[in-house]
Amino acid sequence: MTYAVADIAPPRRRNGLFFARVEPWLYLSPAIVLLVTVLLVPLIVGISYSFRKFSAFKSEFVGLAQYQAMLSDAVLHQALWNTLWWTVASLFFQFFLGLGLALLLDKEFNGRKIVQAVVFLPWAVPTFLSGLTWAWLFNSIIGPLPHWLYALGLKAEPTNVLSDPSTAMWGPIVANVWFGVPFFAITLLAALKSIPSELHEAAAIDGASPWQRFSKVTLPFLAPTIAITVVLRTIWIATFADLIYVMTEGGPAGSTSTVPVYIYVSAFKSLDKGYASAVAVLLLVLLIAYAFVLIGIRRSLVRHV
Repeated sequence: MTYAVADIAPPRRRNGLFFARVEPWLYLSPAIVLLVTVLLVPLIVGISYSFRKFSAFKSEFVGLAQYQAMLSDAVLHQALWNTLWWTVASLFFQFFLGLGLALLLDKEFNGRKIVQAVVFLPWAVPTFLSGLTWAWLFNSIIGPLPHWLYALGLKAEPTNVLSDPSTAMWGPIVANVWFGVPFFAITLLAALKSIPSELHEAAAIDGASPWQRFSKVTLPFLAPTIAITVVLRTIWIATFADLIYVMTEGGPAGSTSTVPVYIYVSAFKSLDKGYASAVAVLLLVLLIAYAFVLIGIRRSLVRHV
C-alpha cells in the first residue's frame, strides 16, 4: 500500500507544479493576445512595408532601396533636425515648468485646489482643439498674441509667428509646452508626496539650506520618476504629429516638418507607404537607442550613489 501511494504521488506533484507555472499565463493571455494584435502585428507589417515599393495597383520588393534613398533625402534631413529642435525645446520647458509647479503645489496655500485644477486642465483638452486654439492666438488679424508682442516691443510689427520660417517652430513648441506641463506636474507632485516629511525636518534641524534640502533630499527621491517620465515624454513628443500638422501642416517651407509629419505626408499625401514605413523604422531605431542610452546613464548614476 505504501509503495502504491509513493508511486502515484509524484505525477500529482508534477501536475500541480505544471499548473502553477501555466496558471499566471492563462490570466495574462487576453492582454497578451491584445498586445500582439495591436502592437506586434502592425510593427511587423510596417517593417515589411519598408522593403517594398508601392504603386497604385501593385507593390514590389526593393530590398534596402528605401533606406538608401533616405541618405540623400534633404527633406528628411531637415525633418530630423526639426524633430531634434522640437523635442529638446519642448522637453526642456515642460520639465522645468512642471517641476516648478509640482514644488509649488506641494505646499499648502489658499486656493491651492483651484490652482491645481487650472494647472491640470490643458492635459484634458483634445490635441486637435489645442492646435486650433493656439493657431488662432498666433493669427495676426484675429489673435491677440502678435499685438501683445508688438506692444511689448518684442516684434517690429504684429505679424504671425507661424508664417515666418525662422520663428514658425516656436508656435507649436509653445503650444506643446502648455499641453505637456501638466504631465510632469502630476507625476512629480505624486513623487513629492511620497517623500517622508521627517527627512526634510531632520535636514532643517541639521542646518541645511532650502537648496541643500532640495538637492540632497528631494532630488534623489525624484530621480527614478524623473528618469521614466523624461524617457516617456521624449518618445511621445518625438512621435507627436497632431499639434504641428493642425497648426502649420509642416510649413512654411518645411520649417516645422518633423519626422512624424513627414511620415504622414509621405504615406497619405504622396501615397508612398514603403518609404514612409522606412522613415518610421528609422525613427523607431533612434528612439530605442535613446531609451537604452538614458537607462544606461541612470543605472551608472545609481551605482555611484
